[in-house]
Order: sequence, then structure tokens, then C-alpha cells
Amino acid sequence: MISFYLNGKYHELTQLNPNTTVLEYLRLHEGQTDTKEGCGSGDCGACTVMVQRLPSTSQQTLNAENGNEKNATPPFHTINSCITLVSLMDGHHLMTASYLADNPEHHPERALLHPAQQAMVECHGSQCGFCTPGFVMSLACVYENNRMQTSSEAASQSDAKQLSYDEVVASISGNLCRCTGYRPIIEAGLLMSDIGQQREAEHSAVKDLTISLATDAMCSIKESAISENVPDNVELKNEESKAIAPALNDAGRQLYMPKTLDELNQVLATHPKATIWAGGTDLGLSVTQHLIDHEVIIQLSGIEALKSWSLSDATSDTSTGGQTQSQSLVLGAGMSYQQMLPVLEQYFPSFAQVFERIASPQIRNMGTIGGNIANASPIGDLPPILLALDASIHLRHCAPNRAESGNDLDNSDSICIDEIIPLSEFFLDYKKTKLQAGSYVVAIHVPLMHDNQHLFIHKISKRYEDDISACLLAARLDVSADGAIIENAKLGLGGMAAIPLLATKCQQALIGQVVDVASFEQAAQILSKDVTPMTDVRASREYRMHVVQRLLVKCGKQLVAEMQTESA
Repeated sequence: MISFYLNGKYHELTQLNPNTTVLEYLRLHEGQTDTKEGCGSGDCGACTVMVQRLPSTSQQTLNAENGNEKNATPPFHTINSCITLVSLMDGHHLMTASYLADNPEHHPERALLHPAQQAMVECHGSQCGFCTPGFVMSLACVYENNRMQTSSEAASQSDAKQLSYDEVVASISGNLCRCTGYRPIIEAGLLMSDIGQQREAEHSAVKDLTISLATDAMCSIKESAISENVPDNVELKNEESKAIAPALNDAGRQLYMPKTLDELNQVLATHPKATIWAGGTDLGLSVTQHLIDHEVIIQLSGIEALKSWSLSDATSDTSTGGQTQSQSLVLGAGMSYQQMLPVLEQYFPSFAQVFERIASPQIRNMGTIGGNIANASPIGDLPPILLALDASIHLRHCAPNRAESGNDLDNSDSICIDEIIPLSEFFLDYKKTKLQAGSYVVAIHVPLMHDNQHLFIHKISKRYEDDISACLLAARLDVSADGAIIENAKLGLGGMAAIPLLATKCQQALIGQVVDVASFEQAAQILSKDVTPMTDVRASREYRMHVVQRLLVKCGKQLVAEMQTESA
């Protein structure tokens, strides 16, 4: 069973096609047609809805253990409902545009519009209106998060921090408008705070969207429902037997929602060919665009262990053939981009800066690091950067060679084999990796950088933001103590071949060279020995090679500038 709130009303679902998206559920099952379908691919933002994750003890404990209470996920976030499974709403409050207005009598003429809605009216931010609900939800989300963030600091709404132009633009960067134009919509975003302040001054009733819901009651309802579904004459072997029952079941199609890694291992041992679903920002297209009806889905959203991060000791090889002890940042495979951002800002600030150019806020709220890597797209944004950082990947293979070993499906002992391998060994061929049936990604291990290491990342795309890479270069350059010699180099390439890869020959050409632009000019000529780029709708082979060569030279100029600054 999955349970969630929709516009303030509690919902429970057990009999539903697991492939049902939030948008399909809203429009076809609930008749909630204020949310529109545009592209059906998570690109246009017309279907944007706002979601509040209901507080849970496990999440609060997880944040406390990581020491990042201040960096917890904001109370509200937006998602693309067209590619998000409705089961991902379990334990959440889902809100659509019609819920924002304070309309207790259900009479439009007496409704008090949300500041985002009122601002859109006053700034003439809508023409055909098809994209408007999505814009309203994106603006309402940034407004509410800003209001909540400043409520404890400001004495009144009039003292609250005003949203900046950049904050408004960033909030709607995942929404497309083809008729109104962005100027009046941005003006509406800037006007929202003024409307809120005026209403407080006039003591106007304002709807509080940060409702406090009885989450403990939800848990108890769910537990009692599970117990009631188990016949009295069935003797359960262990507590996990109840936990791994399908959450959704319809015409033979099943969805499992394990809560722990042990439960995930057991379900995978039973269903090794199941579709593993994390954020689903790419898998969602298999449902909406390719019309695939997945028979068994294992959803990872309930496993908090996959969303944690930590620091661990690691041993790395040096350029001289020795070994050195260092620390690695361990990122759980289920961490979304938004959850990773504050962690990367602390340990890899140049890596974090790239995030504003990766996808849209709606996608970053759902997409995970494990999904981006396991997807094995040659144009994925994260793999080239992680390759340059010498990252390793932690894989878990459940029930390996079960038929040969004769393992019992119900026997959870010794059904999993763990391995940690360099990420460079994970990608085999186009869309082919070391993952097997019954395998999943547990975590990514990223060695922390030293003072003599420098990271430069350059992404080329047709649009600066929210666009797929034509090519991406990530360069980690290690210099000597005096800053004169390049001791090591790692060059990660994306969009240049069938898989993300390291430019090993080009790397070698840099090692031992002096830190000047000429060294990078010479190494750039070696790049053609590492890779033969592809030609597609985004860029030609010749363009990709020329651009990446010039990007490498740009990295050299940046390194020289940093060395001069440090020596000054």
C-alpha cells in the first residue's frame, strides 16, 4: 500500500498499475485537470506540481548523523508529474495549482489567490494559459520556501528577504513559455513578496500550505493494513516477510518498496529482472514515450541508507608508484542532485557549480547519482566528472549464479556479493555496464582533493541551462609543490564516444610537463588518439573534437592563472 495526501486529503492505494504516473493519476483517476500535459518527457514544465515530504523520524536521524540539518531538503520542491510514478508520492503531500488559493467556500469569486497566482494576474503573465499552472507551481514553491526560511529570522513578513531576479529565474528554469514571454512572468515572481507583505499589513487571511499532517497515523494505518492482509493461518518466517509484500498490485504487475537494503536484497533475489526505479527521470520516458508496461518495479525511494553520505579512509596510488592514505566522500546512490548539492559545495565547490547547468529544478529534485551513472548515457553529466576525480563505484550483485549454487529464494544468507571497482571499469559499451540481473549501485566513492590538485569542468550545450551536453570535459590536474610541473592528470570526456571515458593518452602527454599553455596545446593534439567523436543532432564529429581541444587549452590557462595567484 502507498499513502499520501493530495491537496490536503488523505489517499491510500493498493490496486493500481505500478506504471501509473502522477499526471495520469491526477487527470484520469482524480479528475484533477488543472495540471496539464505538455511534452510528456519532463522538459516543458507544464505538468509541474509541488510536493512536501512529510517529516519522518528516519530522515531526521539521517540528517543528524550526517551533521547537515541546515542542508536538509527544503520543505517544498517541484517535480514533473508526467514522468514521476505516483508511488513516489508515498509519504508526501502532493499539491496542484487549484489548492494554492484560499477558497474555503469553493467559490472562485470569493477565493483569495496565492501571491504567485495574484502576481501572474497583475503582471499579465498568461496568454493561452497552457503553461501557466506549471509556472505558478514553480513560483509558489520558491515563494513558500523563502517565506519559511525567513519566518524564524524576520519579525514580520515585511522584514522577510525579497526574492532576487536570479532566484526567480532559477525557479522557472524548468518551465517553457512560447506565447507570453518570460518578462511578465519574471516580473510576477518579483512581485510575489510585495503581495505577501501587503496582505500581512492588511491582516488578510493567507492560506498556510505548510500543514502539519499526522504522519504517525499514516504509519499506523499502513501497518494495520498490512497485518489485516495477512491471513491468520499463514505463519510468517520473519518480520521481513511482511515488508517485502508488493505495495501495488494490478493484473500481475507489481511494485515493491523495500525500506532497508536487506529488504532490497531479498526482493532482488526473488525478482532479479525487475526494473529498479530511483528518481525515474530517464526511466519515466520508457512509460510515457515508449509505452513500456513494466511488470515488476522495485522502487528505491524508501531506502534511507541509499540517501546518506559519509567520509571514509581510502588508499590511492601516487604517480611514483607508491600509495598514500586519504579520505573519500561516499555518496549513496539514491541521493538526488538537490541532496548532493550542499555536500559537494563543501568538498568539491567547482563540481557543485556545474549543477545549475544540469537539467531543471524539477529533474534535480528527483534524479539520483546512481541513476545517472547506471543509465550509462554517453552524454550523462556526472560520469566524466567522477572519472576525472578517480571515483570508484560500489556494486552489489544479489543471488549470483543462483541456479548453479542451488540457493533457496527464501534464504537471505550469502545471496549478495559486493565489489568496489574504479568507475572507469564500469562502462563496457553503449548502454552496457557491469550491472547484471539482480545488481544495483550502492554508493560512489570520490577521493577528496589535495591542495596540489585542481579541478576544471566545461560543459558545451545549445542552451546554457537545462540542456543535454554536446560534449563535456572534466580535468583534474595535479601539480608539484612549487607549482611548476604537472605530476598527474585525469581527463574525463562526455559526449565524445559510446561511453564516458578517460583520455588516457592525452593524460600521459601532460604528465611531467611544465605548467604553461604550450604544454596543453601539445597535449590537445594527442586527443584524436584517445577518441573518435560521434556525429548526431547536437554536434558534428569535427566540432566536438575542435571544441574539446580548445577546452583543454582553456583548462591550461586557468591552471596557469591559479598558480600565478597562489605565488603572488
